[in-house]
Amino acid sequence: MMKLFFFSLFLIPLLNYWWFYCLMMMVFSFLMLTFPITNYFSSLSYGFGMDLVTFCMLLLTSWILFLMMMASSKIKFLNNYSQEFLLILYLMFILLMFSFSTMNLFMFYLYFESSMIPTIFLIFGWGYQPERFMAGLYLLFYTLFASFPLLLCIFYLYENCFTMFFYLIHLSDFNIYIYISLILAFLVKMPMVFVHFWLPKAHVEAPVSGSMILAGVLLKLGGYGLFRVFYFMKYYEYNYIFIILSLFGTFMVGFLCLSQVDIKSMIAYSSVAHMGLVICGIMTCNYFGLLGSLVLMIGHGLCSSGLFALANILYERSHSRSLFINKGYITYMPTMSMFWFMFCINNMASPPSLNLLGEILLINSIVSWSYLTCLYLGFSSFLSCCYSIYLYSIVQHGNMYSGLKMESSGNIREFLMLFFHWFPLNILFLKSDIFVIWL
Repeated sequence: MMKLFFFSLFLIPLLNYWWFYCLMMMVFSFLMLTFPITNYFSSLSYGFGMDLVTFCMLLLTSWILFLMMMASSKIKFLNNYSQEFLLILYLMFILLMFSFSTMNLFMFYLYFESSMIPTIFLIFGWGYQPERFMAGLYLLFYTLFASFPLLLCIFYLYENCFTMFFYLIHLSDFNIYIYISLILAFLVKMPMVFVHFWLPKAHVEAPVSGSMILAGVLLKLGGYGLFRVFYFMKYYEYNYIFIILSLFGTFMVGFLCLSQVDIKSMIAYSSVAHMGLVICGIMTCNYFGLLGSLVLMIGHGLCSSGLFALANILYERSHSRSLFINKGYITYMPTMSMFWFMFCINNMASPPSLNLLGEILLINSIVSWSYLTCLYLGFSSFLSCCYSIYLYSIVQHGNMYSGLKMESSGNIREFLMLFFHWFPLNILFLKSDIFVIWL
C-alpha cells in the first residue's frame, strides 16, 4: 500500500501539467494491476490494506479520475481555473484511496465524510446554473444528517469492543438502533429510494467531471460501507424492509426515467434504479448477492460515467440538456451514435457487459430470497430496457433543431475517452472469474 501512497504523493508537482498528470493517473491504474488479487486482506501497512473489493474500487477510482480529466479538457482550453480543478481532483483521489484501503472503522468514516468536500467544490466552482448552490446543500445535508447516527454508533462500538479494526469488532447485543445507525449513512449515499432526492439535483447541476465521479465512485462508497459493516453485524432481522423498499424503488424509478425531459436527469434516475438492485443483493446476505453487487457496482460505475460523458458531448454542441432540442444526431455524428447505442444497451444489461453478469447474479440472489420478488424484478428489467431505448432513439432520431450551430462531429479525445469507458466494461466480462474469488 505504501508504494501506492508514495506514487500519489509524488503526483503533487504535476498539478501544473494537465495531460502529464492525466497520463500518470492512467499509469497508476496499470500499477494497480500488478498487485496480486487475494480474497483476504493483504499488502498490510500502517492500518491500510487491500482485499478484492478494495482492489476493484481503487482501480475504478483511478480509472474514472483519468477519464474525468479527458472529459473536462474544456476547463484547460478555456483556462477556467484549471490548476485549482486539478488540485480538487487530487484531493478527491487521495481521500477516496484512503477510504477504500483503511481497515479502521472510524478512519473510514472520516475519509468517507471528507470525500464530500471536493465534490461540493466541484459543483459550486464549475457547475452550470445558479441552482448548483441548492444542489450542493442538498448533497451536504442529506449525507451529514444520515451520518451523525453512524458516528455515535462508532463511539458506542469502541466503548464496547475496544477496537475499530473491521475484523475484530464483535458486539453481542445488537439492536435496531445500532442496526439503523450503521447502515443509514450508506443507504443515503447509494442512494436508496425515498432518500435519493439529492442525487438528480447534484447530477444536473454538477459539471461533467462531478457527474462522472458521483456516478462512478461516490455512490459505490455506500455499497463498500455496507460490505464492511455487514461483516461484523450479525443482525439481519429487518433487512426485508430495505429489500422491499429498494425493489419498489427500482420499479417506480423506471416510470420516473420515462417522464424526464433532461438527459442528465434521466441518467441520474437510472443510477438510483441500479443501486436499488445492489442494495437488495447486499441485504440478502448470500453468496450470489454479494458477488453480484460488487460486479454491478463496477459495471454501473463505467457505464453511467460513460453516459454522462456522452451527455456532456451533446451539451458542448447544443448548450442544452433537453430531449426536445437534442435530436437527430445520427445524421451529424454517426460514430458517436454507435457509442450512444453501446452505452444504452449496456445500461439495460446486454451481453457481454459487467452489468449483465451483475444482474444475473443479483436476480438469482433476490429470487432465492423470495420467489414473490419475480414480478418486481421482471417489471424493473423491462422498464430499464424501455428508458434505455427511449434515450437512444430520441437523441439519435428525429429532426435536428434548426437553430443549432455545429462546430465538430467529434474529435479523437472524445472517442478515446468513450472507448476507455467501453473497453473494460465489456472485456472484463471475459475475466469475470476474478470477482468470484472474494468471500
